Amino acid sequence: MRLVLDPNGWIETQKLLDAFHKKGFALSFENLEYVVANNDKKRFAFNEDKTKIRASQGHSVKIDLALQASAPPQILFHGTIQQNLASIQEKGLLKGKRNHVHLSKDEETAQKVGARHGKNIVILKVKTAEMHEKGFAFFLSENGVWLSDHVPSEFIDLPNH
Repeated sequence: MRLVLDPNGWIETQKLLDAFHKKGFALSFENLEYVVANNDKKRFAFNEDKTKIRASQGHSVKIDLALQASAPPQILFHGTIQQNLASIQEKGLLKGKRNHVHLSKDEETAQKVGARHGKNIVILKVKTAEMHEKGFAFFLSENGVWLSDHVPSEFIDLPNH
């Protein structure tokens, strides 16, 4: 059974449960509700009547989350590792295989995100208000992650490395 997301990233909840069962995983609707409600990063969301589910952001396939552009806070944060700094200084923050660059509202969250990539974590401050003034778009996902297409290095406070 191949799962196909609709243009906004939704899939029918029952189809997802059926796919898990077909692969031998006994995932109940109640288990799925628990995951959505208790995931520390609020990665998943149901539609209003819980008949559909999607990731809140972080897709590697092209989808339209139907998010409205929003004015970001003055500063947002991005967690990375020391080894990435030379590339970031040259190219800025790139979305890679994802649809957006992910930015955090606080340093603690950025620290957690950066820790996924290894040790020697560096927290970057992104001058998002300045970017916004220069015409860059920002979107706030359902789980509080700020999204942008690209962050040029001129808007990043890079630590000495």
